[in-house]
Amino acid sequence: MTLTKLIPNGSEVKEGDVVAVFDSTQQADAARDTQAKYDDLSHQVEQKQAQNRADAEKRMSDFKQAEADLAKAQMELEKGPTLAEIERLKDEVKVEIAQKHVESLKRSMASHDKADAAALRILELQRDRQKVALDRAQSNLEKLNLKANLSGMVAHQNLFRNNSMGHAQEGDQLFRGQPIVSIFDPSEMLVRCAVGEPDGAALVQGMRATVYLDAYPDLVLPAHFEFASPVASSALGSPIKSFTAVFKLDKTDRHLMPDLSAAVVLEGRPDHPSSPESAK
Repeated sequence: MTLTKLIPNGSEVKEGDVVAVFDSTQQADAARDTQAKYDDLSHQVEQKQAQNRADAEKRMSDFKQAEADLAKAQMELEKGPTLAEIERLKDEVKVEIAQKHVESLKRSMASHDKADAAALRILELQRDRQKVALDRAQSNLEKLNLKANLSGMVAHQNLFRNNSMGHAQEGDQLFRGQPIVSIFDPSEMLVRCAVGEPDGAALVQGMRATVYLDAYPDLVLPAHFEFASPVASSALGSPIKSFTAVFKLDKTDRHLMPDLSAAVVLEGRPDHPSSPESAK
């Protein structure tokens, strides 16, 4: 997908703000085609409903006319004693034909009603299926506008583009699963660092520290110890073990961004403030 709009790095956003927009030309075309098919099927359903009502009215009119003809033939047959034999036989034949006609229309009406209802149901299912496709196309259009799910500051993520690592730019072709931005709360920043195994004993509750950012040497931020891994570990093939510790910054700054490298200098235990330790 082609990235057409990206919020500037370091921008502050609120929940629901648009962060990135992708090219929606293909999805918009698909949505228009789906909308046209849905409208056409909706008109066909309305036309079929009107046609079914008209056909049902005509069949009912024919049925009532047949019942009237039967009643008339029966009335004529009641004059049998006063009519000649040949006329009486003719009236009996007319009554029999009228009765069979009424029974035939009654059976055909039920069959026609079922056939018309089935044909209408097929069109309704086609229309409903097209409505699902239309909703999906409209949902895809909305998904091309990436919105922030929380309030905070935007940080562009590095991704592989043009045979190198860098931030996404407008016009880039991106694929599913590629990170574009991260949103963080600048008022609560954590520093994850590795503390050498000998210095692990200095990591106690209430430990104060000073954080120095490699990108901004003049920026000094206070922090305090949050937690550390209970067991020291080492890289494959290395005898040096270290603890993973997390420090929370007590002060924020507009220069703070995720993934910045920093150095953490321990200020010593609360009961030994004059014995500083250092770690990165």
